[in-house]
Amino acid sequence: MRSPHDFRNGESPAYRDHTHFHSTVAAQKLRRFNSLILLLRLASFSFSLASAVFMLTNSRGSGSPHWYDFDAFRFAFVANAIAAVYSVFEMGVCVWEFSRETTLWPEAFQVWFDFGHDQVFSYLLLSAGSAAAALARTMRGGDTCTANKAFCLQSDVAIGLGFAAFLFLAFSSCFSGFRVACFLITGSRFHL
Repeated sequence: MRSPHDFRNGESPAYRDHTHFHSTVAAQKLRRFNSLILLLRLASFSFSLASAVFMLTNSRGSGSPHWYDFDAFRFAFVANAIAAVYSVFEMGVCVWEFSRETTLWPEAFQVWFDFGHDQVFSYLLLSAGSAAAALARTMRGGDTCTANKAFCLQSDVAIGLGFAAFLFLAFSSCFSGFRVACFLITGSRFHL
């Protein structure tokens, strides 16, 4: 007889006995889907961390402007740092799912948590990148970039990396949305 600890994610014994068998092809599709999500999260982490590091190291000396003197650059740095931390957490969740073949939290909570946070942090990166790009464009029109070309170039690189992080997190959000739709239709986060 099974103990109550044998059931995953709050499943009842009656539900567990009626679980459908998945073929090896379905299991391979599931692994491929999870691998793609992990790859997107890794790319999002890499680009957001690189953007935060480029912005953090964008100071040239006492006569040069500093990134922390500008609100939009501070916003871009903080948004990218937050997105990097979130992406590391979600990569850990993906690895947990690979190794344990179950979600970290109950499945209903997990799909909504992933989708909601992917959306929030995607829009956070987009708004931070847009604010920083507007400031960088304004600085190009003034004397700041003529006197300190390296500062403006490094700011542009950090902003571009932040937009790339947004794109990867937005793609990840699309896959999370697919999981939510599958959960609402079939009761499972996968369509298999």
